[in-house]
Amino acid sequence: MKNLTNKLTFAATIALAANLLFSACRESFLDVEPTGALTDQVLSSRKGLDGLLVGAYSPLTGRGLWYGGFGNWVHGSIRGGDANKGTDAGDQAVANPVQRFETLPNNGVVADKWRITYEGVARCNTLLRLTAASTDPSVSDADKLRITAEARFLRGLYYFELVRIWKNVPYVDENMTADEAVKVPNTADVYPKIEADFEFAFNNLPETQTAVGRANKWAAGAFWAKALLYQGKYGAARTLFDDIITRGSTAKGDKYGLMDNYSDVFNASFDNNKESVFAVQHAVNTGSTNNASHEFVLNFPYNTGSDGPAGCCGFFQPSFDLVNSFRVDANGLPLLDNSYNLPANEVKSDFGLKSSDPFTPDAGPLDPRLDHSVGRRGIPYLDWIDHPGEAWIRDQSYAGPYSPKKYVFRKATQDNLTDGSSWTRGWTSQNTVLIRFADVLLMAAECEIEAGSLEKAREYVNLVRARAANPTTWVKRGDGSNAANYVIGLYNTPWTSQDAARTAVRFERKLELSGEGHRFFDLVRWGIAATTINAYLQFDGARLTTALGGATFTAGKDELYPIPQGQIDIHGADVLKQNNGY
Repeated sequence: MKNLTNKLTFAATIALAANLLFSACRESFLDVEPTGALTDQVLSSRKGLDGLLVGAYSPLTGRGLWYGGFGNWVHGSIRGGDANKGTDAGDQAVANPVQRFETLPNNGVVADKWRITYEGVARCNTLLRLTAASTDPSVSDADKLRITAEARFLRGLYYFELVRIWKNVPYVDENMTADEAVKVPNTADVYPKIEADFEFAFNNLPETQTAVGRANKWAAGAFWAKALLYQGKYGAARTLFDDIITRGSTAKGDKYGLMDNYSDVFNASFDNNKESVFAVQHAVNTGSTNNASHEFVLNFPYNTGSDGPAGCCGFFQPSFDLVNSFRVDANGLPLLDNSYNLPANEVKSDFGLKSSDPFTPDAGPLDPRLDHSVGRRGIPYLDWIDHPGEAWIRDQSYAGPYSPKKYVFRKATQDNLTDGSSWTRGWTSQNTVLIRFADVLLMAAECEIEAGSLEKAREYVNLVRARAANPTTWVKRGDGSNAANYVIGLYNTPWTSQDAARTAVRFERKLELSGEGHRFFDLVRWGIAATTINAYLQFDGARLTTALGGATFTAGKDELYPIPQGQIDIHGADVLKQNNGY
């Protein structure tokens, strides 16, 4: 109960601090200043600085913007081919060109993400400036170090997000005046600054925190290692990952490990578990839905009534390509030759059928993680009813027959871990996990491969697969039988080829982390985005012609979003240079 109370207090305080300590964003992405009613003297007290620190976490939630949060269901998962926008063509049409790689610089999805992420930078810079200048006797040197380390972790995280999405971004720190900041061009390499922030945080943050949602030493180390990995600095990343795997623990002191049950990772009842390295905190029934998870509130099956969760709005529908990827061979291993999309291997779906039409479910061997990740007709949908197919799909011809399953609340948690005080029951307390231990193991496996330690990489991948292979955790029917023909095996043959090992690890990330916002960024850093995404667009586009038909990923352009045109207009084309191809 103590941990739940800590989470509730911390998550609710994030929203409160955001509303009380900061004014609304101005036009410029740099204009986020304390309100005039709160002077620097007040804010420089220990209470004021702690409030500013909590408020610096707030932009991670997206602050009420559908596409601003760090779960990256659009920026990372939809663009990576895990899913399409879903629902129908008219609802949130602003995202239609994003999934088709036809995004223009004036697109609102892009503008929202830029604005909220730079709001995070501005909050951190304000906090760092006030902390350094504080002469309040209530603020000890130890307080200053603690606050500075946490603020630098957050600033590193915000800039890492900006660089992954745009690459070419202006770097502004706490020592710049407003006049200096607006003149900073977006031409410098920001990664050294990101590394410096994460390294400082790793060296100075405590291993445990009184509020479980706050970053600790090991969260900083994980993001530092991830930033190194993205730059191809495999040796340095490997050293950090090894330390995290060996000694790392959560902010409440639990040694990192895999949850026994894969589905528990996405159950709000188990938030801040031993697998959660760092997560955005949410809370419900606090008097305001602003404290709940906003980013995924659209992503529930459509028109479920009381038989399913929320009843709105049908977004984020998993792709045919993703579902077929869970097909396995007789040994329970994935089809790494990409033959999963061949007619003989496609997972049978009810695409084009009504719920009242007869349907014979797929009887072939499947990785059991499929039915923890995707809602399919005839398969139990969490603890609700069997997914009825088309009855829960808003426009099947536009978005396909599948529903998302991760980040969807259970019937058993309704009202307790959801908030029904607004227009939907879909406001949940479920955390948005940005890095979990399975992710750490698979990133570490990549580093081991590049170091030539193929057997260590195989060990890490098999740890992830062994968890999924526990038959007691597979989706069951009411009589206790398996809901589908689940088969999953380990890689029992030594890996002798780096190329083959890379293929296996990359595919494992696709399966294990599907729908969690990683896929697009992985494909880009591996240098295979154009080939992989165009194959997905061609395959799914042949079925979903209105949504994806004719869409193309252009190499050298679509790896990055355009710099928002509104920001170029404000700061000048001589300051902010547009990304290539826009």
